[in-house]
Formats: sequence, structure tokens, C-alpha cells
Amino acid sequence: MKKRIWLRVLVGGMLTGFWSTVTYGAQLAQLHFYTANYPPANFQHQQQVTGYAVDLLYAAAKEVGQTLEPSQFTLQPWARSYRTTLTDENSVLFSTTRTPHRESLFTWVGPIHPIKVVVLARKDAKIEINNPLEMAKYRIGVIRDDVGEQSLLALGLPRESLQEATSVVMLAEQLQKKRIDLLAYDETAALWWASQSGIDPESFESVYLLKQGQLYYAFNKQTDAALLELLQTGLDQLKREEDENGMTKYQRIIEQYW
Repeated sequence: MKKRIWLRVLVGGMLTGFWSTVTYGAQLAQLHFYTANYPPANFQHQQQVTGYAVDLLYAAAKEVGQTLEPSQFTLQPWARSYRTTLTDENSVLFSTTRTPHRESLFTWVGPIHPIKVVVLARKDAKIEINNPLEMAKYRIGVIRDDVGEQSLLALGLPRESLQEATSVVMLAEQLQKKRIDLLAYDETAALWWASQSGIDPESFESVYLLKQGQLYYAFNKQTDAALLELLQTGLDQLKREEDENGMTKYQRIIEQYW
């Protein structure tokens, strides 16, 4: 067993040197990462951007012999981060659901983790959705440019039915106070935010599944491909290398947040 672990360390070191060479000096310090509060993947805690998607970036950089600094991370409203990454070279948006609508807008590294985007309602409202267009008669809370909003629009829901906000906490409070009827967002993150704001997550229920997919890191299309290759290689190594208990570094990081 010890011999196998030693061999993994030796091979890992050789791969780190190899990737440092083939990327011809590409430096991950060139990148700036934009994100929003989307726990447990990415959120602010004690003035630092944290979450499993952040920890994976630090660890992936280390796998290829490089480092990332906290100063490279900016947490701001999702729509602003989305627009910044579309326009600014060497910028990265995360955690981002990879969809057909977004496919050609960015280049991608991942996947990070599965996602389940749903429409939530208050249990006491007794709302049932059999056809997505039935939601047009309700007031639906969304985050601007979020996959929830984009999925509803793709289904043919009129924009007039959507009420945009910059905070999921705000939407959860509006849903509880009956100012909106539905909330479209990632199920895990929405219920986490509800609990953090003092709302019983058990008072909500999922009434429609919008999308199941994967979270990714989305890069501005002008970003040097060597930088993407570095991070993808590091992430792949995190998922591949197992410790003596059969756990990968990737699994260890994810487990800290669940």
C-alpha cells in the first residue's frame, strides 16, 4: 500500500513538471474569477470567497504546480459577473450551469458538480404544474441571467410573469410573504438560503423540474487556451488520484460541504 502511495506522489510530481513545461509559461495568476453567493458551491464567509467550487480551483492549481490568490476572486451580483465574463479577457464565471444557450458564449472547464434547477412553491399554496405554460398565470421570482430565468424563457414563459431580483434571500422572503407565487433556482442553494434567513425550508416544495445538469467554470472566449488546459488537467487529477481509503481529493473537498 505504501509503495502505491509513493508511486502516486512520484507520478504526480512528474505530471506537474510536465504541464508547467507544455504550457510555455502560462500563469493562472492572469485569471480573474467572478462569482456570486451560491452556497455551498461559492459564497462569502468572513470576508473571503469560499465554497467547494473555490476549494477545487485552489487544489487544481496546486496539482499543476501553480497557486491562486484570494485577490483573484470577486463576489458580486450574478448578472454583473455574467456580463463581465462575457466582455473581459482572462475572466472566469462560476459556478455556471452548462446549457445549450450558453455553450457558444464561453469556453468550459469542468464539470464541477451536478445541479438540479426547480420551481419552488409554498406547500400551503397547493400549486400543481402539469404543463410549463401553466406557470404564466403566477408571479415567478428569478435571478437575472440565472439558468432558472433562462430555462423559463426557453419554455415560452412571458417575461412579464418573471420578477427579477439580485438575491435569493429576497426571493425566498417574497415567496414566504406571498408577494410571489413561485421561485426558480437551484433547489439545494435556494433551500440553504431560506434556512439562513430564518425561513423553514420545509415550508417550500418543488413543483416543477426545469433542468438537471452540471456546474462548470465558464471562461471568456478570448482567454488563452493553455490556461484552460492547466485547470482542466488539475481538476481531472483531483478526480483521479485516490488515497489509501479509496477517496479522491475531489471527493474529500466536496464532502466538507455536505
